[in-house]
Amino acid sequence: MSSTHPLPRICAVVPAYKVHNFVVNVVNGLFDYVDHVFVVDDACPHASGHTVEQAFSGHPQVTVLRLPDNLGVGGAVMAGYKAAAEQGFEILIKVDGDGQMDPSFIPSLIAPIVAGEADYTKGNRFFEPDGLRSMPLVRLVGNAGLSFLTKLSTGYWQIMDPTNGFTAIHADVLPWIKLERVAQRYFFETDLLFRLGIVNAVVMDIPMPARYGDEVSNLRVGQALTDFSRKHAARIAKRITYQYFLRGFSLGSLCLALAMPLILFATLFGGYEWYRSITTGIPATAGSIMLAALPAMVGIQLLLSFFSLDMARHASKPLWILLYQRNNHTRRTHAPEKQGSQN
Repeated sequence: MSSTHPLPRICAVVPAYKVHNFVVNVVNGLFDYVDHVFVVDDACPHASGHTVEQAFSGHPQVTVLRLPDNLGVGGAVMAGYKAAAEQGFEILIKVDGDGQMDPSFIPSLIAPIVAGEADYTKGNRFFEPDGLRSMPLVRLVGNAGLSFLTKLSTGYWQIMDPTNGFTAIHADVLPWIKLERVAQRYFFETDLLFRLGIVNAVVMDIPMPARYGDEVSNLRVGQALTDFSRKHAARIAKRITYQYFLRGFSLGSLCLALAMPLILFATLFGGYEWYRSITTGIPATAGSIMLAALPAMVGIQLLLSFFSLDMARHASKPLWILLYQRNNHTRRTHAPEKQGSQN
């Protein structure tokens, strides 16, 4: 990216639902780091949006968006993204309205995007072991489980802390992920990662400590693990089908295509032989055991090879940079030639 490229316009999107006691302080803390703040009142029963309007009446850097129906945190954020992009903001930061996020980390959060190294960045509270001591045990265990499922369903094996909502994204990426299809409730952060993975966007984790105060989270980790597991399973199937069999065919595709039938055969045949041995009292023959064990071993080895290849697979250049370069090339190609001076 050229050094003459102007500094990007930066805004914060703050979903507001039952955060009337915190949201004014949150907005106040953002002015030193962003050009504008969009507060999205997600049909809040406590009128969080009205609280912001009263506190910042006529403030040129604050816009309150009111949703007629409660869409959930994902729906509120997508509405804020859409409004911000329409007004020409380039880097959109999602900040929760409950005060859990320290705005002083915003420069670190957006730095890889500004430098042309990432399309999307997110906080990672797991980076420093000392910082984990402040995290409740149930959240720590739940986040670890969700992190593994997220790696499988998105292909971003290098990221952790998928429920961390402190994120930043370049607006040029938004049309590629189809905001109207992103999950509207708490799963939206993982669903957004899934859609970013499909278009090969570059995602980075930014280390930052956890911060907990008097706020009450509406997310229940136990319920999230149960509900999210089902959604993760669907996205794992979609990602692998699309990336390895529809958009292209690679060594990873071959490993997976061979591994699954072998493992399935070993499971069904081995299970049948075990059941027959139990019911008849006749031990399975050495040949039968080998016929079940050999496909299982080969299949597992092929599956491990697939995971190794999947972990090594990642985008090398941010999508928004590629789009920026392509648009510049198009403008240069179609620019009218300067006519020479006439004698």
